[in-house]
Amino acid sequence: MALMMKSSASLKAVSSGRARRAVVVRAGKYDEELIKTAHTVASKGRGILAMDESNATCGKRLDSIGVENTEENRRAYRELLVTAPGLGQYISGAILFEETLYQSTKGGKKFVDVMKENNIVPGIKVDKGLVPLSNTNGESWCMGLDGLDKRCSEYYKAGARFAKWRSVVSIPHGPSIIAARDCAYGLARYAAIAQNAGLVPIVEPEVLLDGEHDIDRCLEVQEAIWAETFKYMADNKVMFEGILLKPAMVTPGADCKNKAGPAKVAEYTLKMLRRRVPPAVPGIMFLSGGQSELESTLNLNAMNQSPNPWHVSFSYARALQNTVLKTWQGKPENVNAAQAALIKRAKANSDAQQGKYDASTDGKEAAQGMYEKGYVY
Repeated sequence: MALMMKSSASLKAVSSGRARRAVVVRAGKYDEELIKTAHTVASKGRGILAMDESNATCGKRLDSIGVENTEENRRAYRELLVTAPGLGQYISGAILFEETLYQSTKGGKKFVDVMKENNIVPGIKVDKGLVPLSNTNGESWCMGLDGLDKRCSEYYKAGARFAKWRSVVSIPHGPSIIAARDCAYGLARYAAIAQNAGLVPIVEPEVLLDGEHDIDRCLEVQEAIWAETFKYMADNKVMFEGILLKPAMVTPGADCKNKAGPAKVAEYTLKMLRRRVPPAVPGIMFLSGGQSELESTLNLNAMNQSPNPWHVSFSYARALQNTVLKTWQGKPENVNAAQAALIKRAKANSDAQQGKYDASTDGKEAAQGMYEKGYVY
C-alpha cells in the first residue's frame, strides 16, 4: 500500500510538472519589437508595396517597356518607387529584394534610410524560390531554410524589420497532401526563425489563380492550407501577435466561366479568414495575384465595408506598379509622372482599406488584366 501511494504521488508530481511547463509564457528577445513592427505595418489606411521581384522577374518587367535589365536600371526604377513624395501616407512597409536592401539613391542615401524617414518599414524577401516537388503532378516546394537564421540576422543589421516567404498551392495540380504539408511546415519554420532574428514574418501560402475551379473549391483549399499552416506555426511556438499574413483572395480560378464580383469575393474571403485566422494576428495583407489594379482595389474595398477582427489591407506588386512602369518607360523626364501614378494607386488602395474607395476616380488603364498562366515570381 505504501509503495502504491508513493508511486501515485510520483506520477502526480510528474503530471503537475508537465502542466506547469505547458503554460510557460513565450518570452523572446524581440517580442515587444515584433508586436510594435507588426502594428506599424498594419496601420490604418496603409499597406505594403511589394517590390521584391527577383532580378530575372524585374528584367521581364523592364523588357516590357524596352529597358535593358542592368543593375543600374533596376536601381533607378526602385529609386523612383521609394522616393515618391508622400508615399508614406499610404504605404507602411515595402518588401525588398536582397539587392535592393543594400542599394542607395543616385545621391548616395541608402534606400532603407529614405524609407525610414518616410515612416515606411523596410522588409526583405528571404526565400530562395520554388523548385519542382518530386513525385507530384507538377507541384513545387520552396527553398531557403538552410542558413536562414544567419541571413535574417544580417538583414536585421542592414535595417530590415519584417520578412517575406512565398510558397504556393496549385489547385489544378493537386493540392496533394505532401505539397500542402511541406508548404505549411516550411512557412512555420521560417516564421519561427525570422521572429528569433527580430523580423516580423509575412506568412504567404499563395493559392494560385490558375485553373477552372469555382469559388467554392477555392474556399475549400484555402481553409485546408491555412488550417495546416496555423497548426504547424503553433507547434513551432510562433507568436501570432508578431506575424502578418499575405493570403490570396478567395476567387474562382482564372479560367472558370462563373466569375465573382467584389461582394461575393469579400463574402467568401472573410468567411475563410473568420474560420481560420485567430484575432491575435494584427494584419491581413492581401496579394493581388494577377488581378487587375481595379479588381484588386474593388475587392479590398468590399472587404472593408464592415469592421474586421484584423487590419485588412494590401501587399501588392503588379497592382501598384503596372501603370507606374508603363508611365516611366525608363526615361528620366517621366519620373515625376510615374511617381504620381504610384501615389494615385497607393491612395486608391488606402481608401479601399478604409472602405471608402470611389472607382469613378480610376481610368480604363486600371482595369487592364495582368493574369499570367504559370506566373513565375
